[in-house]
Amino acid sequence: MSDPSAPAAPAPPRGMDAFLALALAACAAACVRALWFTPVDAMLGAAQKIFYVHVPAAILGLYVSCGLLAVASLMYLWIRDPRIDRLAEASAELGLVFMGMVLVTGPIWARTSWGTWWVWEARITSTLFLWLLVLGYMVLRGAVESGEQRARLSAVMGSLAALLVPFVHLTVKLFRGMHPQPVVLKPEKPSLPPEMLLTFLLALGAFSLLYVALLRVRLRWAAVRDARLALEGA
Repeated sequence: MSDPSAPAAPAPPRGMDAFLALALAACAAACVRALWFTPVDAMLGAAQKIFYVHVPAAILGLYVSCGLLAVASLMYLWIRDPRIDRLAEASAELGLVFMGMVLVTGPIWARTSWGTWWVWEARITSTLFLWLLVLGYMVLRGAVESGEQRARLSAVMGSLAALLVPFVHLTVKLFRGMHPQPVVLKPEKPSLPPEMLLTFLLALGAFSLLYVALLRVRLRWAAVRDARLALEGA
């Protein structure tokens, strides 16, 4: 029987987060600009417009999410702060979402450009492997009941993402394949025409806002969950 004098568990956030609504509106505006107010690529045709979702999702899913997952995991192994563990968990979930967008939009683009939905070339295969690694991280978190042990084991696995991200980035340089060379993330200046580059930067900014908004919401939910678990175990 619960103690009536015990503090009540915090309530989960309700309603639409204003920052999340703003981020969704920015993403919608970026997609409208890409579809109707950005020139069609002369070689790839209208299918190239997937680029404005595919590449921002790749940057946020691979570099930001997995990078944040690895850094937070290493920091947790150092200072054992549960807030950092929640940050790692939230980063992994968003990594699954944004890399999932990459793995969905990529085959759609490939079908129109290469005539096939999938090819087992280095960039695509390594991205899929990284997505499966992060999925395994989430499965591990769900399989271990002890909170401290779960956080510790997950941190060890999450830190491995730091080893694979540079390899994924370099695959188009190290291996010959059908995946095009980078046009934005490369040592030289971007090779996109100015109007296309502006649309890309706006899309990247909009999806970055969405990433931050989702991360904020996910961290708030995780804090409420952990507080309730702590009260139940008290």
